[in-house]
This record gives sequence, C-alpha cells and structure tokens, in this order.
Amino acid sequence: MALVTDISLWALIRHLGQWLTNLRRAGRERKRQSIEALRKVIVAARSTRAYLRSIKDGAQQDHGQEARLSAMWTELGFVLKDLGLGALAKRCDITGRYWADPDQFDREFLGKADVGLARMEQLARQMVAEIERG
Repeated sequence: MALVTDISLWALIRHLGQWLTNLRRAGRERKRQSIEALRKVIVAARSTRAYLRSIKDGAQQDHGQEARLSAMWTELGFVLKDLGLGALAKRCDITGRYWADPDQFDREFLGKADVGLARMEQLARQMVAEIERG
C-alpha cells in the first residue's frame, strides 16, 4: 500500500524503542498479551493479503469479508493502543477504516500513513522477536 517516509520511520523506531524498554520492565502477563496482539497483526496482514490475492485472481469483491477485515483491524488497533503501542495501533485503525470504506482515503494519505501490509507484518515480527529475546 505505501512507502515509508524518513520522518515517520524515525518516529516509529523511536516509539518502538521506548515501548520495548518499558515492556522489559513489565510483568510476564503484559509481555504475553503484547506477543499475542502482535501475532494477531501478522495473521491479519496475511488474511488481508490472501483476500487481495483472490480479488486479483478474479474472485468477486466480498463486502462481508471486507467487513470482517475492517472489524479485525479495528479491534487490533484498540488492543494495541491499550498495550501502549500507539503508532502500530494507529496504522491498524486506519487499515480498519480503509476496509470499511476504501474510498474515504486517497493514495497519498495511505502512503504517508505507512499502512502497507508487508511493513506492518515486518514491524510486528520484529517486535515479537525483541520481546522473546527479553
């Protein structure tokens, strides 16, 4: 969906670094919840890519599936926000809003929002690895 700008990448890295520092001080339950939520981001990204692939391969647009994707991404945004992952939560929220109504955003906004599925999965995988390393 989008290319990352230097400013947004730097802000995200700084935010994630602060979050990981705080998480290292957190209890085992908070770490488990964080890993679980981040893994759900990976699942959501893959599910969304699979849907997009089916559309590309000629399947008809499925508004029911798009509603489920919207709900999944929106819920992830709430969970991540509650865990203190505001930058990734915002990206999930935008993705949820996109699937509810793709016409509400233009390509320029989506590019600046850095909501590409591969990028969000990559961030989630990196964060899980950092948490598991302790």
